[in-house]
Amino acid sequence: MPSPPIIIRKKSGHAAHHGGAWKVAYADFVTAMMALFIVLWLMNTSKQIQVAVGGYFKDPTGTAKKVGTNQSGSGENFQITRQNMAELKEQLQKSIRKMNDLENLRKNIEMTVTSEGLRIELLESEKGTFFDSGSSLLNENGRELLVMLAQQLGQLPNRVSIEGHTDAKPYADKVNYTNWELSSDRANAARRLMQQSGLHANQVSQVRGFADQCLRTPQNPLEPSNRRISIIVQYLSSDGNMAAPLTPLESKSDDDSSTGPGASLNPTEPKTELR
Repeated sequence: MPSPPIIIRKKSGHAAHHGGAWKVAYADFVTAMMALFIVLWLMNTSKQIQVAVGGYFKDPTGTAKKVGTNQSGSGENFQITRQNMAELKEQLQKSIRKMNDLENLRKNIEMTVTSEGLRIELLESEKGTFFDSGSSLLNENGRELLVMLAQQLGQLPNRVSIEGHTDAKPYADKVNYTNWELSSDRANAARRLMQQSGLHANQVSQVRGFADQCLRTPQNPLEPSNRRISIIVQYLSSDGNMAAPLTPLESKSDDDSSTGPGASLNPTEPKTELR
């Protein structure tokens, strides 16, 4: 009996799918690009952010070193002690250098590390640099600088004290308004603006008005730079407690060459003007 014929039928249609391998490759590419952008961003950030990011991966809960903590809005939240206060000083100087009209301001801003903390001095000139002459009203330069400082200092756990100082020239035609009121009003004007611009409500520990009792240049009581606002970033001890505040006279160096309340404890460390 003859065998039945074998019929071969070819099916026509689309080729088989290639699978999802391309999706895996694309996901790897996107991940690599994201990692590249993160590295480039970290390379251009401040040292404090780099330390904070590294601290987070070492201690995600933020309980070991208070670096990279899980507090809201604390991207640069780190503890300022006597050991790292110079880092904050350098960071603030860099930020001020980026401001407009720096050429007119650099000689009127001094930063000094003292026994109380980082003292930031905003020195007035004859025509007024940060405040209108004889007034507690901040001008444009004063507002711009204080807003920047508030944004930077508001990211720290350290508390801040604010001082107002005047020269020895008395008011000529005012009986009920003296240098005491002016120095206090200027310090409070700085406090209000800074708390509106970044400082926490409980971050300011003291607002002090000294009138002409703590002259920066005692040998020249009418020197315009005696009129100034001082912002002191106070130390935190190793256990997170704030160091006891000092008066400007207590924070002076024992060195005879010190002429102002912001003199450094180290006689070899002069007051720093922005360059």
